[in-house]
Amino acid sequence: MAFMDNYEGNKERTDRWLATFPKGRLEAHIVEFNADKGYVLVQAKAWRDQTETEPAGIDYAYGYLAAYPDKMKRWMVEDSCTSALMRVMALVMGNTEKATKEVMASIKTETPAADYDYWTTKHGDVPSYATSAEAEESGTPSFGSSEDTWVPNAVPACSHGAMRWNQSKPDAAKSWGGYFCSEKVKAMQCTPRWYVLRSTGQWDPQV
Repeated sequence: MAFMDNYEGNKERTDRWLATFPKGRLEAHIVEFNADKGYVLVQAKAWRDQTETEPAGIDYAYGYLAAYPDKMKRWMVEDSCTSALMRVMALVMGNTEKATKEVMASIKTETPAADYDYWTTKHGDVPSYATSAEAEESGTPSFGSSEDTWVPNAVPACSHGAMRWNQSKPDAAKSWGGYFCSEKVKAMQCTPRWYVLRSTGQWDPQV
């Protein structure tokens, strides 16, 4: 089986939607947009016909400017809206992967990301401390037990859905934290969203 045999193109999926639900309705709404940080979150809703008062499906797409090829950056918002609509159509109709051929083709041509060594690699200005005492002396509260770990409220999403928060252990030699793609195939994973631990104990997105 070829790599993209299970994936539809944008036009194929749209044509299948129109054939399956000729009286259906689709909507896309920008939930959050930040031009300074370069991201957009789009929500898409799908109704199978005009008699449905509630949508048959809701899905999301997250566009992150830094992850786009240079030639595609100007269309980040349009691409994210299209992605959200394609995902919600796949959700309601089924029988296919949510990602389209266009998305998978761009992923396949990208150079696979190298394995991350979370314990020894420094990412930007993410602070690192050898001991919890050293962290306390710097003005940064240590975490203590894992039960006390603080997790940001706003959960970002990527093209594979909601991202998962992970961070270093309290006694780790190097401290790190961030959201990671839920895609199991490493070569297809989206770029992590790294966070910086501030002196207040608050995790903020690394910029």
